[in-house]
Amino acid sequence: MPIKILFIIVFLSILFSLGSALFHLVNNKGQEHSNKTAKALTYRIGISLVLFIALFVSYATGLIKPKGIGTKMHMKKPIQQENMKLEK
Repeated sequence: MPIKILFIIVFLSILFSLGSALFHLVNNKGQEHSNKTAKALTYRIGISLVLFIALFVSYATGLIKPKGIGTKMHMKKPIQQENMKLEK
């Protein structure tokens, strides 16, 4: 559960960085705001990469497990294949 909270905090920081870039883009009053916009977007890209890598590593190590419709569909496939083998 703590890993999920960490992922939510990182995602919120991505949204904050995106909002900051939008603010500086709208209030464009010179080169300084342009640099701040570029810096905020650069931070957002970096944080997004870190989040993606962290999600991949945590899935690969088993810290998080997928839940939902796709997982249920994949669970049914082996059962259907076994039924087909038994029918033959």
